[in-house]
Amino acid sequence: MATETLTHYQILDLDPTATQAEIKQAYRRLAKKFHPDSNRATASHDKISRVNAAYEILGDPQSRRSYDQQLQYAEQLETAGFSESEMRSHRERTEAAQAQYRKQREAERNADQQLKLWLKLHNSVNRILNQIIRPLKSQINELAADPFDDDLMGNFQTYVEECQELLAKAQQTYRSIPNPPSAAGAAVNLYYCLNQLSDGIDELNYFTHNYDDHHLRNGRELFRIADGLRKEAQAAVREIPR
Repeated sequence: MATETLTHYQILDLDPTATQAEIKQAYRRLAKKFHPDSNRATASHDKISRVNAAYEILGDPQSRRSYDQQLQYAEQLETAGFSESEMRSHRERTEAAQAQYRKQREAERNADQQLKLWLKLHNSVNRILNQIIRPLKSQINELAADPFDDDLMGNFQTYVEECQELLAKAQQTYRSIPNPPSAAGAAVNLYYCLNQLSDGIDELNYFTHNYDDHHLRNGRELFRIADGLRKEAQAAVREIPR
């Protein structure tokens, strides 16, 4: 049989009844044989390309089932007396469909990987946000004992400075990778949460300089809004299909 008409099973030197474990073993053996980094004496770009293409189909149970059905259909056409040109046309359509399938699967894998990275990023940002938002109530309660006490105000100012540093870290983390389309809702809430916190921290900082309760109330309200947006982002994350 001509090289161009070899099936994926024949390329991997396997019987169509081979198990997935046997397919993986055959792929590793042939990849080692034909890959230039493993064996220069038998290296072949054409053969390793064929081996990779065969394993990409047979190594995935779902695509293998589809491929087996195509082989059965081709056999039925041959048995029914279809001409060589008709058979060749069918093979070309099959190969085009397989190429499109591989392209789609690669895009899906890339999207899945991007989403996994973004979810990891979201968890990291959320932990930072908790470090900013949760201590506010206790910090205000401590300061309420005597807002004009230098030590108490100094402690509160240290908290505000820590918030500024943590917020910068959260913003940098948020911007480190693009937002995948499936996470758009959560990303928007997270973005506005960061903006509200930025304004809230500014208000708290103004308060440490002029002791004006107006800025303290504004800061506390902005933190409350930011916490609500953070929770909405978490809810949106739970709705993302995986």
